[in-house]
Amino acid sequence: MDIQRIIAFIVFSFSLLLLWESWQNYSNPKPVAVEVPAAQQAAVQAAAQGADPASLPKPGQSLSPGAPSVEAAPTERGARARVITDVLVAEIDANGGDLRELLLTNYLHQENSDAPMRLFEEKSGRNYFAQSGFVGGGLSTHKTPFSLTPGEYRLKEGENALSVELRASLEGAEVVRTYTFRRGSYLVEIDTRVRNHRGEAIEAFPYYQFQRHGKAPEGESWMVYTFTGPAVYTEAGKFQKITFEDIAKGKMDYVREARDGWLAMVQHHFVAAWLAPEVAGGQAREFYTRALGNEDYTAGVILPAVKVAPGGEASTSMRLYAGPQELSKIKALAPGLDLVVDYGWLTVLAYPLFILLNWLHGLVHNWGVAIILLTVIIKLVFFPLSAASYKSMAKMRKLAPRLQHLKERFGDDRQKLHEAMMKIYKEEKINPLGGCLPILVQIPVFIALYWVLLGAVELRQAPFALWITDLSVPDPYYILPIVMAITSFIQVKLSPVSPDPVQQRIMMAMPIMFSIMFIFFPAGLVLYWLINNVLSILQQWHINRLIEGGTAAANDSKH
Repeated sequence: MDIQRIIAFIVFSFSLLLLWESWQNYSNPKPVAVEVPAAQQAAVQAAAQGADPASLPKPGQSLSPGAPSVEAAPTERGARARVITDVLVAEIDANGGDLRELLLTNYLHQENSDAPMRLFEEKSGRNYFAQSGFVGGGLSTHKTPFSLTPGEYRLKEGENALSVELRASLEGAEVVRTYTFRRGSYLVEIDTRVRNHRGEAIEAFPYYQFQRHGKAPEGESWMVYTFTGPAVYTEAGKFQKITFEDIAKGKMDYVREARDGWLAMVQHHFVAAWLAPEVAGGQAREFYTRALGNEDYTAGVILPAVKVAPGGEASTSMRLYAGPQELSKIKALAPGLDLVVDYGWLTVLAYPLFILLNWLHGLVHNWGVAIILLTVIIKLVFFPLSAASYKSMAKMRKLAPRLQHLKERFGDDRQKLHEAMMKIYKEEKINPLGGCLPILVQIPVFIALYWVLLGAVELRQAPFALWITDLSVPDPYYILPIVMAITSFIQVKLSPVSPDPVQQRIMMAMPIMFSIMFIFFPAGLVLYWLINNVLSILQQWHINRLIEGGTAAANDSKH
């Protein structure tokens, strides 16, 4: 069997698999709106209005002990506080005290856009908020009106932190929520104090949730599918993704109660995560998901109850990370948070590759050059294996005229043709599959690197040179795919020629099919493939020259 044909078939099949998966996710119907049963909705709303937590269902039953209302956040725009730091712009709404808008000013929203990346937004059909409140105790929810001093809050030169305070006066109680933003950080600290002016104790469960539409981020290409949706991490269940489709169907195949862990809303290159502090005594926290209808969903976490004695005060705190999936920033924030960077099923290979790529970038300060250097390193590591493959192909190439002669001699008698070919292979001591295994070993590395280049936010809007201003999106002028196709043609010419005309036509058409597919792939991945092709051509040409030169020298010595 033709080794080059095997290689091309494997890689081409993998590429088709990626395209098919992306098309399926793009073309599948959206989740249907789910109506929450009236009895459950009434029970949940009763909890949010201050029902006695002891009278509610216990953990593990159909309703959590303090699930917040399934209703969406208020649509009326309240007084706003606009917070501006060196890395973000945030808007806090007095109606519910939500974080309604969040712009990441160091990133552009889409390719060829001058607008900053919009993570949270208030937009018809695309609402995405960060919300918090209490269940039970008659305290504030994400629908409670707060008071705040509206206007612009700007982090001034020389300041490292900026705080915004909101107050809600309730019947016999006061809730004070403080958002704290820090210089150079995407981590927001949320502290909530409860003051009890009643004659009886207050017991309420703090909750923190995201309300989000079920659509993929704007500008996402269907050709490159990435996960969008909630995720939960606990020591018991580790990292668990939750699709919007499963939420709509009522599936809850994730750890719902644990003494640790966090909840996140994941999308390509960015993540928002509620990072709860460790609670003394090991009290459990509960994770939940809800379908609101109209393709809107909530996912959140409920913390252990806050208990406030009459005339007393108590507080609860939470950290919200809302920003890029940069490993250097998120790995130290919480156990397992780095898993939101999707490296596919070959994380064990992809993660070290990214670490090496990141280290190379630290040396050259250009991600394109780092990809080239990484390609060279990978090629050197696999040099002995690929050399064995190319030697086998070079010997097969040398035999091409004899094989063609056999084809003409035996015609359509495939059995005699096969026997004659096997005899030649045995005489020349050639294993036609000798180069197959070394190439197969390298396929997982290619797949892992594909996920690295696709998932690394560090490559987002990272320029390389000339017309390549963003390695995370396709080449705008298709130059890299065209050059890659040319190098693929050269590889075909250097490879053994199959005696089968049909196989010959397939091999010549393969570079065209590859180039068409790679038009839609990120420029960084095409750059890797192109450099790998060039290095392979040089190696294959050198080995062909040695083997064919050695054959010519041997023939001269006989004469």
